[in-house]
Amino acid sequence: MRLRTILLQTLTTALAALTLAAAPAAGAAPADRAEQGVLRGGDRLFAPGNARCSVAFNATDGSRFYGLLPGHCGGRGTRWFADPGLTVPVGETEVSRFPGSDYALVRYTNPDYSYPSEVSAGGQSHRIDRAAQPTVGQRVCQVGSASGHRCGTVQAVNVSVTHPEGVVHGLFRSTLCLEPGDAGAPAFGGNAALGIAVGGSGNCRNGGTTYHQPVAPVLAAHGLRVGY
Repeated sequence: MRLRTILLQTLTTALAALTLAAAPAAGAAPADRAEQGVLRGGDRLFAPGNARCSVAFNATDGSRFYGLLPGHCGGRGTRWFADPGLTVPVGETEVSRFPGSDYALVRYTNPDYSYPSEVSAGGQSHRIDRAAQPTVGQRVCQVGSASGHRCGTVQAVNVSVTHPEGVVHGLFRSTLCLEPGDAGAPAFGGNAALGIAVGGSGNCRNGGTTYHQPVAPVLAAHGLRVGY
């Protein structure tokens, strides 16, 4: 099934909820990870103004490391921290695309951290060694900060979604659900990076759908790779 244009008011509402979800309480997982000095896909970052989004995947150009986030999470120059108290800086948004596409590249700047090509899945590290284009019917799994580790199916590719800011093209849609706080959740198939969760409708209690920015064209456009 190919879906060219979707006019879905509830999607816009879901995006706002994802971006502005409440900060986790003291001692929650993101703060613990800040102490460990490791950032993986699925880990949450925080910015001034109560912004918070998850890193979907880490990537490199061979000399520098980047985190892939939704573009609607923050524009170029946004400073990101590993903790909700904004005491541990980790990087700054170098590229942001929204609308048209919906992704951002955060250049990591904290040398005390490591940025492996992994995602945090169910309390374990899951290796990502390549990026791939999603296909209809493919099994896809996702790790959300709020919804946890879930798996579903790719429903459609080359999807366009209309927002008040403009149209986002080239997304794929899955049967995965999202909860407030899941913006940026990594979607993967096996060891292949597939997409970045950028919005959705419904919830994990009653079921829903998720829209993902594909990762492979983002990496190709900026000379980046996973699996290092």
